[in-house]
Parts: sequence; structure tokens; C-alpha cells
Amino acid sequence: MTFRLFDAPPREPSQFVGFAGNRLDRQSENRADDCVETALADPRARLMLMREGRLYLKTDGEAFDPWYAAAEIGSLGALRGGTILLGFEDDGQPLLAAPAGTAPEELPDTIKAIDYRSVYMQGLIDPAVLGALAQGAALLAWNDSHRFCSKCGQPSEMRAGGYRRHCPACGADHFPRTDPVAIMLTATREKCLLGRSPRFAPGMYSCLAGFIEPGETIENAVRRETFEEAGIRIGRVVYHASQPWPFPYSLMIGCFGEPLDEEIRPDLTELEDCRWFGRDEVRQMLERTHPEELTTPPAGAIAHTLIRTWVEQGLD
Repeated sequence: MTFRLFDAPPREPSQFVGFAGNRLDRQSENRADDCVETALADPRARLMLMREGRLYLKTDGEAFDPWYAAAEIGSLGALRGGTILLGFEDDGQPLLAAPAGTAPEELPDTIKAIDYRSVYMQGLIDPAVLGALAQGAALLAWNDSHRFCSKCGQPSEMRAGGYRRHCPACGADHFPRTDPVAIMLTATREKCLLGRSPRFAPGMYSCLAGFIEPGETIENAVRRETFEEAGIRIGRVVYHASQPWPFPYSLMIGCFGEPLDEEIRPDLTELEDCRWFGRDEVRQMLERTHPEELTTPPAGAIAHTLIRTWVEQGLD
């Protein structure tokens, strides 16, 4: 059999998950310290407003619009000093994100503050805009939580449109972080391993997941987390897809793992339950027809993509 390095499906799996549709030209090599001011000077500039994990959406009761002209945000008290540059549309229109100053409970009826998870689960905005939301939410959260220099403790300043923080006291520069998380479906041809956290909605089971630690490969993180949470040892690991996850700034790295044993020894401090499920039962969970009303995560979640891929395509 001939192995071809770039064999791939027509549409890469990562495009089937929420928050992954960002198509903006970020122009990362051209972010001057005054790029936000330059972008706001363009009359076509549009901004997203966010606060407390919510996106501020204009609405007429039916449709939702996440974009504001610069002249519109004054009444919402947007904190212009914290505005970040997201990037540019194909025609050069600049798009930005800003932390809103007006609290959600003080908004007029024409504006709704909706949490990021509900925005994607309810399909309230275009998938490409949802990707820009993930970018903006992560950068705003990072800038908010890194206002002081980690080297000397003095206040730092936003630079490069929100992609760098500079400490004028000691000269240190700090850059946005992304927290990698391994999320994995351990599976054989006949069954897959799903767990249930106490935080999940009633009846929902999902893939196991955990943060990748410093000095650890993705594959070894899959093996370690699966063993720690379920007591199952993993052999081969294959990457499938990834998903930006703005809670607050993670990257979910989805993999399949091959079990070397099948006796589950769950960590009940992490999981409420963990068990093997057959393909037909998982199909019922995906279709919301399970007799015990068990379910999987909703479409758009990378766990859903991993589970559905296994149900529909199986393992070779």
C-alpha cells in the first residue's frame, strides 16, 4: 500500500466543530502598537462587545447581530482601552473586540447578553463569526488576567493590538497563552469508553479529557489521562481534529486511543460513572432515542465529532 502524506477527507474534521470557522486575515506580522487606533479610524470598523463570558448581541426579537459600529458603543460604556484587533475581512474591513462597560442586567431590550456556549449551541451567529468570537474571548480573557508583569509584579501595558503585554518597569514582554487539552475517545471496533462528570447535564456521557502537562506529548497525555481517570491503558493514539475553546483560552485536541485492556477502574473523584458502550447504543444516544434518555454532547462539540465519527465510520 502506498502511503501519501497529505491524504485527507474533502473537508477536514476540525471544520465540523464549533468556534473553528474563523476566516479573518489576522495579519499577525503587521500588528503595530497603534494598530487598534488605526483600525478604529476606518469608518467600516466593526466591534464585538463581551463581558463576563457573554457576547452582547443586537436583536430585533428574531435575528441577532454581534457587530457594532464604533459610534454605537458609547452608550454601552465599552472600555476602549482594552480593545483588541481581530483581523480583516477580504475587502480590508477591520474587525475588533472590546470588553463592554455596561453590565448585562443594565442593557436595553434590544441587546441581549448571551453566554458563549449558548451562542454556539443555539446557532445564533454565523460559524465564521463564531470563530472570531473564540479569538476575541480568549484574548480579552488573557489580557484581563495578565494585567501585571509576572516577572516584577508591576502593571503591564497592552501592545500589538492585544497580542502582547509589555512591562515598562522591567522591560519584559508577555504573549497570549493557549492551554492545550487532550480529549480522547478510547474505542475498539465494537465499543467505546465514555464517562460522566457530576457537572454534566442529566444523562449525558462524553469523552475523557485533561490538560496536557509541560514536557508531555499529545499521545502521552491521552495515555496518562485515560489511565488516571478510567484505569485503562492505551496503546496506539491517532489525532483526529482540534477545537478552539474559549473557556477561557484552551485548544481541544481530539484523538482516538486503542485500549490494551478493558477492565475499568474509574477515579470516582473525577467521574460519576465510566463505562463501555456498544455502537448501537451510542447511536441511540446521538439520536436522542436512548431508552434511558442517555445522551452525548451536542453537535459542535469536539466530543460529539469524535463519537459520531466512530459510530458512522468505525475503526480500520
